[in-house]
This record gives sequence, structure tokens and C-alpha cells, in this order.
Amino acid sequence: MPELIQDKTIFSLLEVSRSIQKTLAERYKSLYWIKAEMNKLNHYTHSGHCYPELVEKQDGRIVAEIRSTLWKADFNRINNNFLKIAQEPLREGITMLFQASISYDPMYGLSLRIVDIDPTFTLGELEKEKLESIQKLKAAGIYASNKSVPFPIVPKRLAIISVETSKGLSDFYKIINQNPWGYRLECTLFPALLQGDKSIPSIINQLANIAEKIEEYDVVAIIRGGGGEVGLSSYNNYLLARAIATFPIPVLTGIGHSTNYTVSEMVAYKNAITPSELADFLIQKFHNFAIPIDKAITDIQQLCLSRYKEEQHTLSQLATHIQWIGKREIQTARTSIQHIQNELNALARLRLYEHKTALTHTERIVQLSDPIRLLKQGFSITRVNGQLLRSVEQIAPGDSIETRLEHGEIKSTVIDKKNNPLGNNDNS
Repeated sequence: MPELIQDKTIFSLLEVSRSIQKTLAERYKSLYWIKAEMNKLNHYTHSGHCYPELVEKQDGRIVAEIRSTLWKADFNRINNNFLKIAQEPLREGITMLFQASISYDPMYGLSLRIVDIDPTFTLGELEKEKLESIQKLKAAGIYASNKSVPFPIVPKRLAIISVETSKGLSDFYKIINQNPWGYRLECTLFPALLQGDKSIPSIINQLANIAEKIEEYDVVAIIRGGGGEVGLSSYNNYLLARAIATFPIPVLTGIGHSTNYTVSEMVAYKNAITPSELADFLIQKFHNFAIPIDKAITDIQQLCLSRYKEEQHTLSQLATHIQWIGKREIQTARTSIQHIQNELNALARLRLYEHKTALTHTERIVQLSDPIRLLKQGFSITRVNGQLLRSVEQIAPGDSIETRLEHGEIKSTVIDKKNNPLGNNDNS
């Protein structure tokens, strides 16, 4: 009961709170469908209860906020329904349509008790945001910008945006690093959140970091494990999609789902269903470069071998021809040498004969000129004063002369001399 103090009616805080509680209970007797964004889920695993923080935003600014409760049994039922329809559990950061009762407690204040959440509405909100982002990108003329940037012939240097512990990243590394062809890719990890509202600025910031040293990378790969449509809602965000669409080098996405592509995947240069498929795409790029080179190497080897065989055959023919010509020339030379040798031999024999004949003639002359032979024929040799006597002019009466005969010598004294030329037989 209120107190009266100096003509003032005073209510206790509890009385006011209970009055509000009663009024609200009488006014809000039904369950209501309410649309709001779940800012935080606040799930307590030890009790199983949740205490979601609900907000409404306009132009990015919170205009309404209220807390709520989601008891364990209701949470399990709703969560299973989300897993069945949205392919992932209930999480924070989504816009949802939920059924709740309105209550007020003197200790805990105003709150909403959530009894059901429609997963199909959440999917519809995601689709609505997706369509709006696509329209804005096309209106800005940047929807296909990243698809038009040149793709490197060999995408060797990769800037990877992912979570280090992601299974999808592990699968990607396994294919890249253990490829049987020995291709080597240089991977640099830029860690980022990949799910929820916080993933949007996280990925955008890492794209900005990569852009600061863009010359060090060939492509960017955004890699994430599997997930349902709700978990991928951040990839429909216009700001994130714009950052990807306008990036100066190709952006590749492998965020692990097979249906209903997100806007970020649509504007990326290449989208792969899984990180493994993205790794295969990059390996194929190496194949596309390596296979023509391998074929060119094989063609060059075959051409060189064919040319070598042709040249070898030509050289063999030339060698045979040169050998035949050589043998022929040698035989011709030998014949010429033999002919010359025969001529030289004949000439030598002729010269030898001529010289022999001359020597024989000379010998005969010498023999005929031999004084001994003359002496044997009755001739004699006379000397005067040691000189051969040829003319009477060389002597005078009284001179001593020596006469050589075949047998012995005669010394004489000249008594008289007569000048009688040879052949004149006049004895008078």
C-alpha cells in the first residue's frame, strides 16, 4: 500500500514494478510475431538456456534494444529446425522473425520470452539483402570488374584469407603441397573471421592489407569450410562484395557450399564450390602452362633427333663419298707415282748407261793415254831437266836428257839437234 507523507502519496519501487508487471500482463496476453536482429545469442552450455540480445537498426544505427530469454527445450527445438531448413544452427548476427510473449519482472525488467523462430523468414531476409547488393553493384558498374582483370599465366603467389584452423584451408594446402607434378605455390595467410557480421570488416581489412603490397601476389583466395545459407549471409553484404569486385587482382572464392551462390562469389573472378575444387583449379592453371611446354620440349627433342639422324645420314654419305674419292685419288696418285717412278727408273738407267758408256770411253782413252802402254808399244818418254821434252827447241847440244823406255832409262848428252816436223820424212 502507498504511504502518505506530507500529503504526498509515495509508492515503493516494488509496488511500481508490480503495477507495471500487472498492467503489461493484462495488456499483452497473447504471443506476438516480432522481427528483430539477434545481436548476441548468449547461450550457456551448462544450463542450455539462451539470453539473446535483440536490436533493430536503421541506417546502421541501433534504434531499439531489448533482452530476451530462450529456454533450453525451446532452443533445442528451434535449433533442430534451423539445422533441418537452413542447414546450420541458430546463431547470432541474423535478422529473424520470432514468436514471443512480453513479460516484465521486478528484478530483471522488461524481456521477451522466445518460443519459436521462423527459419524461412531468415532465409528470405538473406535473399532480399542479396538482391539489393546485386542491384547496387550493377548500378555502380562494378559487378563484373574483378572478372575482367587479367589472370596470370602461372598463379604462383597466393594471398589467402582464411582461418588458420579451417578444415577447408587444410584440404586446400594438402592438394596444393602434395600435387604429384611438383608444382610449387607460395602461400601467404592473412587470418580473418569468416562468419557473422564481424567477418565483413575482418575480410575487408585483410583485402586492404594485401592491396598495400599488391605487387607481391598474383591472386587472392578466400577459403572457408562448409556451411548453410545463414552462415554465409555476410558474403551478401554490399561493402564486402564491392571490395572484392573492385580488387585489382583476381579474387578466388572457395567457401564450401554448392547452391545459391552469395554475391561475393558472383563478383569474384572465380568461384569454387569447395576449397579442394579451388586448389584443383589452380593446379589446372599450372597444367595449362606446363603441358604446352612439355609438348614443345618433346617436339624439340623429336625434331632434334630427326635432324640428328638426317645429318648423321648425310655425314655418313659424305664420309663414304669422301672415302671413295680418297681411295680413288690415292690410287690415281699411286699410279702417277708408279708411272713417274718407272720414268725416273728408266731415265736413271738411261743416265746410268750413258754415264757408264762415257766412263768406259773415258777409261779407254785413259788406258790409251797411259804412258806405260805407250812404252810397251815401243814409245819412249824423254825429259830434260825433269820436264817432258816435246820440242828440240827445249835443248841445246851438250844438254843431258833422260829417256824412259819400257824397261829402264837412258841418260844421253845432246851432240846435235835437228828441227824436223812430224810427218816430214825428208832426210836431206
